Amino acid sequence: MADPNAATLTQLRNIQGKTGRSIAELHSALAASGLVKHGDKRGWLMAQHALGYGDANLVVTVQGPTYAALLAMLDGASTGVASAADDGDPLGGIYSGAKAHLRPLHDAVMAVIDGFGPFEQAPKKSYISLRRKKQFAMLGPATKDLIEIGLNVKDLPPHTRLKVVPPGGMCPYTVRLGQPGEIDADLKRWLAAAYAAAG
Repeated sequence: MADPNAATLTQLRNIQGKTGRSIAELHSALAASGLVKHGDKRGWLMAQHALGYGDANLVVTVQGPTYAALLAMLDGASTGVASAADDGDPLGGIYSGAKAHLRPLHDAVMAVIDGFGPFEQAPKKSYISLRRKKQFAMLGPATKDLIEIGLNVKDLPPHTRLKVVPPGGMCPYTVRLGQPGEIDADLKRWLAAAYAAAG
């Protein structure tokens, strides 16, 4: 029979990867916030650490002695996650070496997306996945000089900057950029459309 805690442990490990903090650190931050109500704590985590509703709810739920054994299992099984996130930046591995200079451009794109509302971030090996009810975008370095944004939205008007991806991919469109000036009205409109379509 499958371990009933396995899915919860996986979700907790993923939360650590997304935030770059251990669950214990998130609990300490919650305690320091002075918040008491479950919903207030959940909302604080969503606002302060860009967690989705379900992830934030789980972090709040596993506070307290009732879940001590589960968290001990997490600590024992997640050494790799903790070391990967020790610098507090789960994207550090994506934007390293010759691609490190692209990180400010990534951050500038993320600042635009942050303005749309809540969403979840799931760092992968070479990009970050952005999700609401479903994935709406992917963002990561394409070359040492360009980042690529995958847009999961249908029927965008044709544009010279938009590359149409053959059917079967995760995102029907991609766009590459190498300068902050390319974060223009067109790109913001495409990102907003993908965000809205995933709600």
